Amino acid sequence: MSDNSITLTASTRSNLLSLQRTTTLIGTTQSHLSTGKAVNSAIDDAMSFFKARNLNNRASDLSTIKDNITEGIQVLKAATDALENVEDVLKQMKAVAASAKSTAAADTGTRAKLASQFNELRSQIDHLTNDASYNGINLIKTGADTLTIKFSESTSASDRKLVISGQATNMISTAPTAGTGGGLYVTTAGSTGTSDWAASAGGASGYTATIDTSIAMIDSALVQVRDTAQTFGTNAAMLEIRRDFTENLVNTLETGASNLVNADVNKESANMLALQTRQQLGTISLSIAQQSEQAVLRLF
Repeated sequence: MSDNSITLTASTRSNLLSLQRTTTLIGTTQSHLSTGKAVNSAIDDAMSFFKARNLNNRASDLSTIKDNITEGIQVLKAATDALENVEDVLKQMKAVAASAKSTAAADTGTRAKLASQFNELRSQIDHLTNDASYNGINLIKTGADTLTIKFSESTSASDRKLVISGQATNMISTAPTAGTGGGLYVTTAGSTGTSDWAASAGGASGYTATIDTSIAMIDSALVQVRDTAQTFGTNAAMLEIRRDFTENLVNTLETGASNLVNADVNKESANMLALQTRQQLGTISLSIAQQSEQAVLRLF
């Protein structure tokens, strides 16, 4: 049986092995430079790889929570913006009512026009509250929704969260009561025979009492609107604090994961230069080792 294997001298074999190791190291360093990571798989460093993956997974979950918090802030902002506009409308309604109260007892035509303006302003409040919706959530309409914001990436029942109950503005959405200026409406004269803004029966007391009732209800509505806006504003401020905290925590987790697996580009670049130099020296060394064998060949 013939032996076709090639026998290398010890020096040649040593130089070949050294050159192979250098080539392998160059490949590894090139991978670090191209990916920017010193740990690309569990084979490189199992502990660092899995730690970094867990940190990145948690950062991803918290990023989703941060986005939901941001959405919650927008829901509250839509509600508070609407409430500020409702407050402006209520102030206009109060001014209209005050103007109606100051008219002469016999000037029913002017009061009727002012009552119509009052009712038109009142209808705008309904439009404002119904339009104060963001992403399908409305916190101030009749039958207001509830906003729930999670702060924890856990799925357990005891998750840290904030539940914001909607505040239905009942005081400013009461349907009109016929003939009495009920809710914040003023009914048309003669609908039930009772006094309203246009009525002059009984002198000034015949219409001022109804106007005073409307003004009192407006004052009550203003208190409710301001209290609700303050509550939502406080919740929004708290959510902004929580959002900033979550964003900083995400950055901390991602930085920690990067520190575990990312490559030091400056160090890897220096390693590459050194390895390339070593590779060149290895090639020269292998060539020198081969020259001794060529000298033996010349003897023949």
